[in-house]
Amino acid sequence: MMIEYSGFAGLRRCIAADWSPRIGDPNIGAWITVAAYLACCVLALMVLRRRPRGAATGLWAVIAPLTGFLAVNKQLDLQSALTAAGRCMAHMQGWYDYRFFVQIAFIAILVMVVVMALMTGLRLLRGQLLSNGLALLGLAILCGFVLVRAVGFHHVDRLISMDFANIRFNFLFENAGLVMIALNAIFLLRRGAAPRRTGFRPSRP
Repeated sequence: MMIEYSGFAGLRRCIAADWSPRIGDPNIGAWITVAAYLACCVLALMVLRRRPRGAATGLWAVIAPLTGFLAVNKQLDLQSALTAAGRCMAHMQGWYDYRFFVQIAFIAILVMVVVMALMTGLRLLRGQLLSNGLALLGLAILCGFVLVRAVGFHHVDRLISMDFANIRFNFLFENAGLVMIALNAIFLLRRGAAPRRTGFRPSRP
């Protein structure tokens, strides 16, 4: 396949030939996942607003906008635009035949980034890990899933597109992270708000 496009305008036309913004997956499973993303976003905002005991506000400040964005992205399928951009650039720059090695390197970098982010989160959550660890693990699973799908590595896509009892692994994988985040948020919200410190001290009788 020869790609005759050149320059930014050509890249844009090439991407448009493979992807356009529309509802990409109208089945019930996709809409359930969208609802799960929105539920996690709302729960994260509730955690930020109520500030329950033990809540790591920095972590939930990341989860709230991220899950909100991913709820929109789930149906717009922006990662397919990224995959199309990579494919078009590979054709235009002449390295399409070597894309396997580029994909392997990209996935290795993404895995390193996720692992480093997880380790950083573990360090920052010192003392709060017991109360927020499930959400951190769910976020790591979710980010790993999204990044792998964004790469468009066909062998991995084929693996996670397999199904068990008519339920696809990608649905189970993606929603497992969301369930962990939601359960952790509910656990924190049930604990109640943390006591606020004031400068007032009761006088002794």
